[in-house]
Amino acid sequence: MRKELNLIPYQREILPEEEIATRCDIFFRMMDKRRSVRSFSDKPIPDDIINQLILTASTAPSGAHKQPWTFCIVKDAIIKEKIRNAAEKEEYESYHNRMSEEWLEDLAPLGTDWHKEFLEIAPALIVVFKRSYEFDANGNKRQNYYVQESVGLACGFLLAAIHQAGLVSLTHTPSPMNFLSQLLQRPPNEKPFLLIPVGYPDPGTMVPDLKRKSLQEIAQWY
Repeated sequence: MRKELNLIPYQREILPEEEIATRCDIFFRMMDKRRSVRSFSDKPIPDDIINQLILTASTAPSGAHKQPWTFCIVKDAIIKEKIRNAAEKEEYESYHNRMSEEWLEDLAPLGTDWHKEFLEIAPALIVVFKRSYEFDANGNKRQNYYVQESVGLACGFLLAAIHQAGLVSLTHTPSPMNFLSQLLQRPPNEKPFLLIPVGYPDPGTMVPDLKRKSLQEIAQWY
């Protein structure tokens, strides 16, 4: 017998097309100003604001509504220092021994290297973990579905929320990232997915002059 569904009315105002077009344009113009920033101010962010950003991220869709994510907020200076030291160790190895010449050439216009001082300067680090499975009340494993895709969507929502709030962020992926599980003492069902410093830009921050692909390059109509 099919399980009875627990449904509620969908509540969303139906807007005229003109209003939809205006909202699309406003949101695009706002998001088009989003940039990855590596020069942070140490100005603190209230905890309530960070919590609200994470709540927005948690509205992302997920496989079977399993919500397979954990957001760890790191503000403690000692832990941030440990994260920086561990990340720089991995990044040094990557830049000197792991990355191909082609990869290094592609990174050159961005001006990046193995130094990650922003991990200590930014007032908060949001470390996103993906949860490959859960445990039920009896201690049995319960599978999560489309974990990579679901957590990726949540991170996208989070980056948009950060930018909309007037803050800046960076998607940092030191590889491998197992040190984050160890430093934050996360359970075995969680694996690090993304490390996101969040804060205000340092006064005088400069970013590479990048051009995004045109609509014709990224979209195909059928």
